[in-house]
Order: sequence, then structure tokens, then C-alpha cells
Amino acid sequence: MTAHRPATDRPLRPSEIATALRTRITSGELVPGGKLPSTRLLAEELGATERAVYEAVALLKMSGHVTSHQGKGVFVRLISPLEFHAHRFERGDRRDDGVTDDWRAGVEEQGRVATQDDPEVSAESAAPDIAAWLRVSPGTQVLARRRIRRVDGEPFQLADSYFPIGIADDCPELWAPHDIARPGGILAHNGHPQTRLRDELRPWLPTPEESERLGLPTNFGGPAIQHVRIGYGGEGDGGMPIRVMVTIAPGHLNTVVYEMEV
Repeated sequence: MTAHRPATDRPLRPSEIATALRTRITSGELVPGGKLPSTRLLAEELGATERAVYEAVALLKMSGHVTSHQGKGVFVRLISPLEFHAHRFERGDRRDDGVTDDWRAGVEEQGRVATQDDPEVSAESAAPDIAAWLRVSPGTQVLARRRIRRVDGEPFQLADSYFPIGIADDCPELWAPHDIARPGGILAHNGHPQTRLRDELRPWLPTPEESERLGLPTNFGGPAIQHVRIGYGGEGDGGMPIRVMVTIAPGHLNTVVYEMEV
């Protein structure tokens, strides 16, 4: 392996070592599934202290680039990011067929295996952000459906949806604590089609609880994307929001894609 020590006379900081190792990973010099050199060897190559290398590897574990196996060492994670085609998801010619929902179909089109854990379903008081998206007062009761989406058996996304109680009561399937698919989507199937969508994307640092659900270290320090999709009803629903879905997608596992005509 070729050393890539940044040009500096001072000892390298852990963040600089982590950056150098990430460069090796993204360039393919350190291959997925391959074992990292020992702490001692990396310290010698980079002219750094073993403590600094140890802390750098800890940063890479937090960001999801490497994983450790007891008694075997530290290995580059096998990562094949999913393309999340947000411009097509739940729009136009939907792929729901009563068995497979639109998200799962989009994953399978990429030759991947898509599954979703049974959702956690509950009526709860709307947090301020959920209330703002649904245009209700904070504390108003809403229905929450929290899901873990898996690709090839691994957690790739959290997808938590929230509905006004009145909408949920008109769509009894939403209360079921298992995965559901209906042609055209559950809301439209029950007479509440979404006629307009609003997407909001922002960089996100997962909370310890979100990291735990995703199978990441609770101190995960890697970037993620928060994708919020607000669905608005038609005239029968007064054009009001009838669902908000909050997706947390770790950056090393997901590429959010939008394609549009110009």
C-alpha cells in the first residue's frame, strides 16, 4: 500500500488520518471487505501516533465506512448505495399492485431485494415539526406508522409517516401493524388521493435512537439526509395535508435522485 501522508511537519490529527483513509476507500485502494492495515503499520506509513490512528478508525466506524469484527480486525464495509428516485416515488404511473408497494418496486428495479419491517403503529401527540407539516396544533392526536426499510437484508432507511386522525379513520388499513400495499396507494384507494406533493431535503445527523434503529453506532457521525414528503389532499380534503412522511437516509447508503425535463 502506498502512503498518502499530507504535506505537513506536524503530527497528523485523527480527522486528517480519517480523511486519508476515506480517500483510499473511495478510490478503491482499500477494497470493500478488505482488512485495514494494523494500527502500528498505519502509524508508521503516515508518520502519526498509534493513538491518532486509533481515533481516526473510530471516526470511520462512526461514519459507517469500516466495521470491526472481534478478534479479526477492522474491515472496509461492503456498501452498494441505493438510488432513491424521489422524482418518481409515489408519482404518476405508480407501481403499487396490492402486493408490492411503490418503494419496494423501485428498489427491485435496481436488482436489489427490498423488505420492510412490520411498522410500529400508534396514535400520539404531534410534535411541533409534525404539527407544522400537517397544519395542526402541536399536541393534536395523529396516527404514526414507523418503518425500517431494508435493502438486501440491511437497514437502509427509516420511513415514518403521520396522518391526521380523521384521514386515518377513513383508511382503516393504516391502523394495521403490518406492511400494506394497495393499487395507487392506501390513501387514494380509500378516497383520499394526494393531489400535490412537497419535498423538503436537509442534511441530517441521526439521533442515537435513529442510529440504533438503522443498526449504526449510536454515536454515528456520518452524514444523512432527511427527506420530508408532504402530501396534500384534493377538494374533498380542502387541499390540506393528509400525510407527511419523514425518511432518514444515511448518506453512505443512499443517493437521492431527481430527474426532470427542462
